[in-house]
Amino acid sequence: MPIQRGDELALTIDNVAHGGVFVGRHEGRVLFAPDTLPGETVRVRVTELKKAFGRAETLEVLEASPDRVPHVWPEAGLDRAPEQRAGGAELGHVRLAAQRALKQRVVEDALRRTGRIERDVVVRPVPGDDARGGLGWRTRVTLHVDEQGRQGPFAARSHTVVPVTTLPLATEAIQDQAQLDLRVPGASRVDYVQRADGSVDVMATEGDAVRGRTETVVERVGERELRLDRSGFWQVHRAAPEVLVDAVRRVIDVDRTDPKAANLDLYGGVGLLATALGDVLGPQTRMMSVESDEVATDHASENLSEWLGALAITARVDRFLRDAIADASAAERDRLRAATVVLDPPRAGAGVDAIASLVELAPQQIVYVACDPVAFARDARLLVDGGYELGPLNAYDLFPHTHHVECVARFLRA
Repeated sequence: MPIQRGDELALTIDNVAHGGVFVGRHEGRVLFAPDTLPGETVRVRVTELKKAFGRAETLEVLEASPDRVPHVWPEAGLDRAPEQRAGGAELGHVRLAAQRALKQRVVEDALRRTGRIERDVVVRPVPGDDARGGLGWRTRVTLHVDEQGRQGPFAARSHTVVPVTTLPLATEAIQDQAQLDLRVPGASRVDYVQRADGSVDVMATEGDAVRGRTETVVERVGERELRLDRSGFWQVHRAAPEVLVDAVRRVIDVDRTDPKAANLDLYGGVGLLATALGDVLGPQTRMMSVESDEVATDHASENLSEWLGALAITARVDRFLRDAIADASAAERDRLRAATVVLDPPRAGAGVDAIASLVELAPQQIVYVACDPVAFARDARLLVDGGYELGPLNAYDLFPHTHHVECVARFLRA
């Protein structure tokens, strides 16, 4: 009899999939299950069935992998009912070194399946993370609020708030300041944010409105100070800004750069990665940072003021590129062809239209900073098909105990 939703069965896991879930097969049907590891046999309950695959929740480990460890977040452990397991640390039951091997497998598999690109990848740890057990790195934590005003993360694949008493991935300052037993009636979420000076902001949100005053704050990357809105985007890992700026600097092919070209920082935010571009090309660098958020663009203008040729504009990247194709003069098109482009899109990737426009503009090199391996692999295939060669590709474990991984790659025009 075919399996049904609600069935409990033994499942042997043979692989990892993107998104922090693992893959087993029962009577030829693929089942995705969290909280397990390749090589394990687990007892699962089927929760969803589709034509090509199903989903299950893990109830018990029958045969454990040697890479399994006690979960770093007790509120996410297998001893809890699946609907009461805190989400956000889906690899917290795996040894750190094994986590990186799993992420390496995910990136390589995405490149091969989606990008049709064979490439060996090494996922590098952030200095200091191993000594901390991969804990204490989150400088930004968002907790949701239920109808009773209780704070907590969502359970995985749901909008059920799980009240918690610990936040092991958060910095010590946030752990000290977070009042997790405090009820926040009327709020939809509470954000805890550690700033560069060690202080912690607590922001409760009602719908889209942040309670309290919005103001400018200062973050530090090496010796440089960058300004951003109090509730604006910034990298989550305490060391991520320095790691990514250094990674972008290292991957740029200096022999293919031109400070006078129409260099671009796309999806530029407050200008963090544009500073890496400016550091490599020098103080006379001509570069434009393009960002759709007007507040972030205003901050980028100030943050990039040390480069006389820097400009920050508010625009959607796909529209900006389309307009560049339509409106650029012959001289400007030549400067674009000589350009270095830093591309740091959101999780969905740059997409077909933006990549097609970049291919048509044909800059000398594109440095792609990716937070989703499947979206990156899709865009990489489009770039390769458009005449670019994939050069160095480095991966960084900026999110220990989660499935997320960051990649930085260089594409040169052939």
